[in-house]
Amino acid sequence: MCGIVGMVGRGSVNQEIYDSLLLLQHRGQDSTGIATAEPNGVFHVHKERGQVREAFRTRDMRGLLGNLGLGHVRYATKGAASNEEEAQPFYVNAPYGIVLVHNGNLTNTRELTEELFRKDRRHLNTTSDTELLVNVLANELQASISGDELEPEQLFRAVERVHERVEGSYAAIALIAGYGLLAFRDPFGIRPLILGTRKNDDGTYEWVVTSESLVLENGEFEVVRDVLPGEAIFVDLDGNLHTRQCAKETQLAPCSFEYVYLARPDSVMNGISVYEARLRMGERLADTIAKYTPSGAIDVVMPIPDSSRPAAMQVARKLGIEYREGFYKNRYVGRTFIMPGQAVRKKSVRQKLNAMSSEFKGKNVLLIDDSIVRGTTSKEIIQMARDAGATSVTFASAAPPVRYPHVYGINMPSRHELVAHGRTIPEIAEELGADYMVYQEVEDLKAAILEGSDLDDLDMSCFDGRYVTGTVSDEYLAWVEGSQES
Repeated sequence: MCGIVGMVGRGSVNQEIYDSLLLLQHRGQDSTGIATAEPNGVFHVHKERGQVREAFRTRDMRGLLGNLGLGHVRYATKGAASNEEEAQPFYVNAPYGIVLVHNGNLTNTRELTEELFRKDRRHLNTTSDTELLVNVLANELQASISGDELEPEQLFRAVERVHERVEGSYAAIALIAGYGLLAFRDPFGIRPLILGTRKNDDGTYEWVVTSESLVLENGEFEVVRDVLPGEAIFVDLDGNLHTRQCAKETQLAPCSFEYVYLARPDSVMNGISVYEARLRMGERLADTIAKYTPSGAIDVVMPIPDSSRPAAMQVARKLGIEYREGFYKNRYVGRTFIMPGQAVRKKSVRQKLNAMSSEFKGKNVLLIDDSIVRGTTSKEIIQMARDAGATSVTFASAAPPVRYPHVYGINMPSRHELVAHGRTIPEIAEELGADYMVYQEVEDLKAAILEGSDLDDLDMSCFDGRYVTGTVSDEYLAWVEGSQES
């Protein structure tokens, strides 16, 4: 899970890309980067570890010249979060010069690494799968070129070959020096990508492609549509839009965890409002809570801020139980789930949240969270509620138990660190210190997200173990568990 944005404007785009990355900061806090391009093909790149406001100074912004640009906020799932060399964007100088950002996770990195060395004779300087992706694209574009000028058809032919070689999830945006902006999405549409436009007074158009629709709304862009699975989009230097379906077989199966936790509630993804999906999760979760929780065991419903708030409100409304805010959130601490390392996550929980004893003392409390992954945060929160005076604590998750690794761009590489793996729900309650434990049913989550939409499938692999690309083997999962740390 990362946040990406690309723009083609009539004037300088550096400030709008910076503003867009601030809006996407919730999608990654390890590092950030911006690249811009002038019409003559000169690239300007600045990237740093840390968050957007920390990474860019006035002098950095002044150097980011050009009316084409892209940006990235990183949440590490492949490679090392602490390695500055793995901050995006990545650059290759041939053909033409390509700068690329990527959201997702490639699942055939071993094979691609071998191919790039043995067959394509390309050097890799990091373990980042984004560096793999930009090199595969560059190699296929080199093979597609005929004549002196680069035509959209040649770009699309290169993307076709990328789809044939690359497995996993990838939403990518690239600048091609002297030609324009290219964006493409994997054949399953696992990670989000949306296209928008803005008409200028002189009749010309500006374009943006990004991870979440809130970027378009903030910049007063009109939503054109989501980029289709397998589709490639090219905007040339004159602002002309070219599109092509570049995959032979496609199936839209977006990641369900985007709707559960990753995306901001004010975004619309694949035609589905994230906020409304979370409200529906609460509606369905309320029925499960009523089924498995003893009558009179709950006096008050409280959310774990912020992403569980819509679900908690609906649970309280449907159960007819008072809704209260018992935790105060420190806005200046990042999202604990996406912080690297268990020790850092655990320490950050109490820095991020403070329990107000007046709301807990002597009450049977129902706490609602969006999901439970490792259980580190949940265990600390339950203890905080007890320390604040709660008589009993029931803990409910708006998502089902996370029992399987997520390999498509979320940092859940190994089963042994998932609190639900190999445990029954009562055993999970005991492990976390809750009196009662309630999880959303798998089918209820799917129905809550898909209700009223044209979609008929989702990637729910971390909940049900079904990997939609069909290329994830037990051997691969074992390799991931043995070679990657969360």
